[in-house]
Amino acid sequence: MSRVQLALNVSDLESAVDFYSKLFGTEPAKRKPGYANFAIADPPLKLVLFEGPEGGTLNHLGVETETAEEVLAAESRLSGTGLETSGVDDTVCCYATKTETWVTDPDGAKWEWYVKTGDAEQMANESLGVESGTCCAPAATPVTLG
Repeated sequence: MSRVQLALNVSDLESAVDFYSKLFGTEPAKRKPGYANFAIADPPLKLVLFEGPEGGTLNHLGVETETAEEVLAAESRLSGTGLETSGVDDTVCCYATKTETWVTDPDGAKWEWYVKTGDAEQMANESLGVESGTCCAPAATPVTLG
């Protein structure tokens, strides 16, 4: 089962974790300094929180898949429609190892299509293959909500 990912920049991680734990009735699946993520069953959602000065902004959106083959198929489909993708890379970013591809919508919102392949102890992006330069770390251009 795939699920949509919503990554938000928050100014106070503790308050945001408390709020979203109550909102979705579940605790975070992972907590690290300045970072938390929730694997919400109902509705199927991967919610990721990044602490930083740009609270209340969108960090990026994504689709979490179950296999690398699904990422490859999505990248092929997206690039086949003429969308510019980052290509498929194996990366370490946001405390996880992933296979991923990225696209950007006309207004600058970044979308990540990915599968998590393992856990990691670093937030910063490191490409394990071809360098893409794209990562979900807080340096992503914030999109103001509301």
